[in-house]
Amino acid sequence: MRVTRGGLLARGLTNRCPNCGGRTLFRAGRVFELNTACPRCGLELERDEGFFLGSLSLNYGVTIVGFLVPVTVLWLCGVLSGRAAAVLAVAGGVLFPALFYRASRSWWLMLYYLFLPRHLPANRGGERQDGDGND
Repeated sequence: MRVTRGGLLARGLTNRCPNCGGRTLFRAGRVFELNTACPRCGLELERDEGFFLGSLSLNYGVTIVGFLVPVTVLWLCGVLSGRAAAVLAVAGGVLFPALFYRASRSWWLMLYYLFLPRHLPANRGGERQDGDGND
């Protein structure tokens, strides 16, 4: 099996295992608990502290750029009052990271393997399937 960069992007954006594509990143019935390894293919998902810290940084970056900056711009443009912007910023600053948690963990794995595709067990050895000449 050979996982292309397009396949990695698709799997990362849909919260699937980057190696086998299974919906096995998170423990069943647990919102905030990542499996230590994929139950389907055995890929280690929590390799070291960098995997948690990277996804945490990604989560806060997306929260700031995707949520808090637009709220600030709406306040500066006079669309939102100061009180409404403050309430929205505080509520969103807590709720948005919680709602984005799963995606941030999946996206971090996706980014890791996009930059280091040979670290993915499915890409060790074997023939090229993507045909674009890039790894």
